[in-house]
Amino acid sequence: MTTEAASTASLLTLAREALERYLEVRVDDDGALTFAHADVPCVIQATRLAEGLTVLSLTCVVAWDLPDDQVLAASVAERAGQGLFGTLGVVHTERGVDVTLRYAFPAEGMDPAPLGTLLMLVISTASQLRTDLLASAD
Repeated sequence: MTTEAASTASLLTLAREALERYLEVRVDDDGALTFAHADVPCVIQATRLAEGLTVLSLTCVVAWDLPDDQVLAASVAERAGQGLFGTLGVVHTERGVDVTLRYAFPAEGMDPAPLGTLLMLVISTASQLRTDLLASAD
């Protein structure tokens, strides 16, 4: 039986190795992985939900301080309905709207190559979404 700390650390190491093929990855003091892709900051954390079920959680901050208007809302809603890997979140702030893309999945037992491919699918989607949202906000 492995400990929660050992299983999450092992999975984060695997994710780091998978991503370092594509990006510069930093390991934070708490073990979380942080990196950026095309101006989109991202973080990966691992959580053990049960023995044999440790999930990776990827959060990308797609855009921030965007205008809080109907055009942007329609654009986000349209993209959310396109079957993205992950879930779009919209947060209303005093300065406008922030948009995130989150994706969580069980990753224990994955090899680095397919794990890297899956993570990059989500990350590149976040980057493309950023480009699209910034274009529609102009």
